[in-house]
Amino acid sequence: MLLELNQLIVPAGHQLLIKNISWSGYQHILAELGENRSSRVSYSQGVLEIMAPLPEHEVAKVIIGDLVKVLLEELDIEFWSLGSTTFDQEKMNAGVEPDDCFYIQNEAAVRGKDRIDLTVDPPPDLAIEIDITSRTRFNNYEVLGVPELWRWNGTKLEISVLTNGKYITSTISSIFSGLPITQVIPEYLMRSKTEGRNATMKAFRVWVREQI
Repeated sequence: MLLELNQLIVPAGHQLLIKNISWSGYQHILAELGENRSSRVSYSQGVLEIMAPLPEHEVAKVIIGDLVKVLLEELDIEFWSLGSTTFDQEKMNAGVEPDDCFYIQNEAAVRGKDRIDLTVDPPPDLAIEIDITSRTRFNNYEVLGVPELWRWNGTKLEISVLTNGKYITSTISSIFSGLPITQVIPEYLMRSKTEGRNATMKAFRVWVREQI
């Protein structure tokens, strides 16, 4: 590379695209950036994307992730939340870091593992992305075989379910099929901005119990 990564500045809310990056180059960049960073990295077919999230992006990520945890706890479903873990596979020439992700149906298959290897392990069952505009990242989830993807654009939650290798937009979650996820998640996310995080989670927990 002509530039060192520490010379690059990506303002919050912006993304940087770098072309003609090899797989080994992508792996080197991940190692150089390190695991304790705020930026998100995506890679597909030689194109590397580095995105720096805004503060409101992080707030939405945390609240939606917490709402999902409440759902799984109240439904008594074992899960494993891996946050922004990097998922990649060389033979598919793709890699992505979700804002949050969950192993649910496949939780037992990866339980207790320190590292996830997509050559032998399944991908997460649910990935969550906030304010996504890049189709590269969207396609990566499809290529890696993530069964369900949620995307929050600030006002609307869109659910994409993997069907025959392609994402189909759905009003129903395949994981929480009996619940109006696209309505209730935005409602409680917005409530958290006025009522506070703890009050919102308590109210949501009561709502879930009423549904089951």
